[in-house]
Amino acid sequence: MSEPTRYGRLIGASLGPGDPELITRRAWAVLQSGARWLYPVKKAEESSYALSIVERGGLTVPADAEQLLFPMTRDPEILGRAWVFAAERTVALLGEGRDLVFLVEGDASTFATFGHLARVVRELVPVIEVETIPGVSSFAAAAAAADTVLAEEDETFAIIPAAYGVELIDHLLDEFDTLALLKVKPLIDEIIELLARRELLTSSMFIEKVGSPDERIVRDVASLKGEKVNYLSLMLVQNPKRLRGELRRGCRQRRETGTAVLAAVDPASRP
Repeated sequence: MSEPTRYGRLIGASLGPGDPELITRRAWAVLQSGARWLYPVKKAEESSYALSIVERGGLTVPADAEQLLFPMTRDPEILGRAWVFAAERTVALLGEGRDLVFLVEGDASTFATFGHLARVVRELVPVIEVETIPGVSSFAAAAAAADTVLAEEDETFAIIPAAYGVELIDHLLDEFDTLALLKVKPLIDEIIELLARRELLTSSMFIEKVGSPDERIVRDVASLKGEKVNYLSLMLVQNPKRLRGELRRGCRQRRETGTAVLAAVDPASRP
């Protein structure tokens, strides 16, 4: 009777948005652990942005590193074939008993290929162990690079792929203090026109390829109208005029209530 297959672990290593200095110690250790590398590409034999991050960090790409193709298309048939191949190839490699580390730009739990790949792999072989190493997201790095904040105290914040369209973005501007609009390339002109109508151009900024040598921060977002921007771009939009509802169970309310009770019990504790 043959022994059951001993599978390696599938590890999603978040690398941050572009600066290798933002790779976490855990991800750095896994990259040098002897696990086999897998990295995503959009076209066969095309360069991988995730792979370029670790290369800029000074690591040599192992000779047995392997690319997985995830085409940029909405054709369900093409996507389906690509996902089946990627998952089956991943399972086959894990069946050799060696861990696999899948390179992920940004954070592996946020709009990343890894989550879907891991889910399909576990559907094929439920016993396969999966580890997800968190990392710095593009929007967090963008806020830091642009010297701004995403949310303070009781402010609200939302992340949305811009492909949902300007009508939804327009609606969400009244629901959140800050929006991070991801992948704005196809709708950049429409978004700029919306921000102009809402008088929010001065409280918006555009960040492209954050953390990479080609990083670009544009505060005069109106100047981008008509320009072809990079796919790896986002916008941070703040709405300082948003009308907020009343906090019913905020930390501030609980803290104030607690202070009042303490003062009533112990007058010496009053400020």
